[in-house]
Amino acid sequence: MIVHLIDGTYELFRHFYGLRRFTKGEDRPLGAVAGVLNTVLEMLEKGATHVGVATDHVIESFRNRLWRGYKTGAGIEPALRRQFEPLEEALAAMGVAVWPMIDLEADDALASAARLAADDLRVEKVCIWTPDKDLAQCVRGDRVVQMDRRAKKIRDEAGVREKFGVGPELIPDFLALVGDAADGYPGIGGIGAVGAARLLNRHGAIETFPPGVLGGKREEALLFKNLATLRTDARLFLDVEELRWRGPGPEFETWTRERGEPRLLARAERARTRLREGGPSAETAPKKRRVRTPTETPDRFSRSTGSARADDPPES
Repeated sequence: MIVHLIDGTYELFRHFYGLRRFTKGEDRPLGAVAGVLNTVLEMLEKGATHVGVATDHVIESFRNRLWRGYKTGAGIEPALRRQFEPLEEALAAMGVAVWPMIDLEADDALASAARLAADDLRVEKVCIWTPDKDLAQCVRGDRVVQMDRRAKKIRDEAGVREKFGVGPELIPDFLALVGDAADGYPGIGGIGAVGAARLLNRHGAIETFPPGVLGGKREEALLFKNLATLRTDARLFLDVEELRWRGPGPEFETWTRERGEPRLLARAERARTRLREGGPSAETAPKKRRVRTPTETPDRFSRSTGSARADDPPES
C-alpha cells in the first residue's frame, strides 16, 4: 500500500490565496475548505486508498516557549482563520483521517505519521504532500518521499541532497545554520546555504563541530536545531488501516447541503462507487470520522479538542 500524508494547513493557505486571483478579493466563506476537499478527492479518484491530513488547530506551539520570535498566528487574515476548524470538520465528515494539532505542529504530525507508516512492513511507500523544507528530514531512501506540488517534483533522498547539499538526517542542522524566515528564527549570521552544506559535510552534525567553528554561536545554533527538529512521537494511530478511506460518512451529506456544495457530495459518492466496483475492496461500511475527544486518545492528546500535544522537549 501507499500512504499519502497531506499538510492541510499549507493546502488551506494555497487555496485561500489562489482563489483570490479569480474572486477579486471577495472571499467565499468556505472557499478554501472546498478547494482542499477537492484536492483530496482528486487524489482518491486517482487511486489513493490510505490518506491522512494534518492541520494546525492553532498556529502557536511548544516552540514559541523556546524562542520568542517563533511564528504565531498574528497577521493571519480573519477570513482564512475562520476556515481552520471547518476544514477539520469537513475532512472528518468526508471520511478522511484528520489530525488537528495543538502544541505540536502539523509538520510534527506528518513526521510522526510518516514514521508510524514506514515502520509497517505492509507499506510500500509513504508520500508526504508539502513543499515545506522542514519535512525533507523525514525522507528515507525512495520509500518515504516528499511530494512538492509547487515544484512538480517527487523528492527522494537523492533529491534532498541535490536541493540542499546535505542528506535528510542533516536538514535540522542545515536549517539551524541558515535560518527559516517562515518559522521565525534567523540562523547563524554569515552562514548561507552553500557554507552550511560545506560545514555539515565536513564536520557532521552541529554537536560534532570543532569548538572554534561557531565560536560563541554554538548554543544558539543548537537551539535553532531544536526548533527545526520535527517530533515523531505523536501517537496518531495504532494501525495504518485506520487511514484507509471507505467513503464519506452520512454527516457529509448534511455538511455539503448546509453549505451549498452538492458537487462535493456527488464527487465523493462517485469515488466511493469506483472504490467498491474497481478499487480495493471496502469490506465494511464507512466509519464516522471525527475530531478525536480526550477520552478516545492517549495522554499526548489535548484536553480541549483531542489534538496531539508534546511534552516540552529536552534541551539540545
